[in-house]
Amino acid sequence: MELWETLPAILTGVATVYVVLLAGLWVYARRNPETVGMKDALRLLPDLLRVIRRLTADKTVSLGVRVKLILLLAYLLLPLDLVPDFLPVIGCADDVIIVALVLRSVIRSAGPEPLRRHWPGSPVGLLIIERLAGISPSDAKARPLDS
Repeated sequence: MELWETLPAILTGVATVYVVLLAGLWVYARRNPETVGMKDALRLLPDLLRVIRRLTADKTVSLGVRVKLILLLAYLLLPLDLVPDFLPVIGCADDVIIVALVLRSVIRSAGPEPLRRHWPGSPVGLLIIERLAGISPSDAKARPLDS
């Protein structure tokens, strides 16, 4: 079988996976609109980037968690996205969803304490990030809001 015969099948497979991913992101965004608003997410971006950098440098956080955070930081800083940002709603929503998924994974692995310890922003911003990361409001209220 030659490359020219195989290439259309490969491209079709990649396109299918991409469409399925887009559909999954769209369904997730539609089912979880209360997670965090786009305006709130954009306001929190500088603090979020700082906390990711600080967590990545923290040697008390496991290597697996730090690798996840490095990959997330690279994804956020690179101009290429899974979904182009010029597409309405879903263009920016993919970034928020990916951040939420990685933060949830990080919190499951490392717990919420490293996030709280390294958070550079306001207590309200931390509550929004905790909500984005899937920490329940009762857990967030049970802990003191020190920086």
